[in-house]
Amino acid sequence: MISEIEPFHAISISRLAHVLQAEGRSIIHMEFGQPSTGAPRGAIAAAHHVLDTDGLGYWESPKLKARLAQHYRETYAVEAQPDQFILTCGASPALVLALSSSFSPGDRVALARPGYVAYRNTLRALHMSPVEIACGTESRYQLTAAALATLDPAPDGVIIASPANPTGTIIEPAELKAIAELCRARNIRIISDEIYHGLSYGPPARSMLEFEPEALVVNSFSKYFSMVGWRLGWLLVPPAHLHRARAFVGNLFLTAPSLSQHAGLAALDSREELDGHLRVYARNRALLLDALPRLGLSAIAPPDGAFYLYADIGHLTDDSLTFCKALLRATGVATAPGVDFDPVEGRRYMRMSFAVSTREVEDAIGRMEPWFEAAAPRLTV
Repeated sequence: MISEIEPFHAISISRLAHVLQAEGRSIIHMEFGQPSTGAPRGAIAAAHHVLDTDGLGYWESPKLKARLAQHYRETYAVEAQPDQFILTCGASPALVLALSSSFSPGDRVALARPGYVAYRNTLRALHMSPVEIACGTESRYQLTAAALATLDPAPDGVIIASPANPTGTIIEPAELKAIAELCRARNIRIISDEIYHGLSYGPPARSMLEFEPEALVVNSFSKYFSMVGWRLGWLLVPPAHLHRARAFVGNLFLTAPSLSQHAGLAALDSREELDGHLRVYARNRALLLDALPRLGLSAIAPPDGAFYLYADIGHLTDDSLTFCKALLRATGVATAPGVDFDPVEGRRYMRMSFAVSTREVEDAIGRMEPWFEAAAPRLTV
């Protein structure tokens, strides 16, 4: 049996953007959720030193795992042993590891719609069944315990994301607690994707581990730590599941890159520099929230965290992929079509990443304002 999965349409947008860039066009890349900044200075210095002194074989850094355990104690008041951290080549393999070691083909896993495109497609690739729950403005585009309670039979698992992609919404602590209690009562295993932790514009996001110690937590150095290309992440696994997860990771992925592990250890102590990036994102977010109503985009998910704005463009189009391509060709601003994140309603939405420089955000706004004004009458459905 061969799995059928949908393409990640933002990749086709990015491919077109790079073709236009190669032709000499000025392109502003707001299509992907990746920081435009590089790794912290301390991480780069550590990597230079290691390249001169280390053979870089297969390896799991005991110091990095111990430092991650310290991070969870300090940030969430959660006690985790260093051996519970499985280092991976980014969050994507951590998600594959969490799902493949926790569920069997045919198992049903619930997730929010809209949600990250790879949740749905990874489940299908592993011959599992995604159970998508439509989440709209009434729940701030997030899963709730009440929505999970309506599923009959109960799913085998659920993927929680807070802050979420594409919306940036954060689940309130009381709701996380309610979800944890419901999942315990209904024997639903929780996978918590916390890759955008550290990127909040109000109260910080809370870890699901504060409410459910048996949850599996996915995280990475790609977002807050600005180390996308270093491909370093982790899966935090409860002790009872550790032997099984380690058997899977050893056969599927071996180890995370040794160089990245050295750099990641240094990045964990680079908070002052990294919080400077967060202040830039906060400024970019404010600029876009002020500007989007002038573009006619007034229905926007509340971006509590991450670095995205998910906007309703249903008054202009019911084909977000074609819309985003037209916007790119006309203005050089690359964005992501909502259909990636919601195969039902996403044709009426678009996502913008503001993890770029403030100058680029200002430039993007200046390019988009006249285009939206001119295009709106032609595109209105």
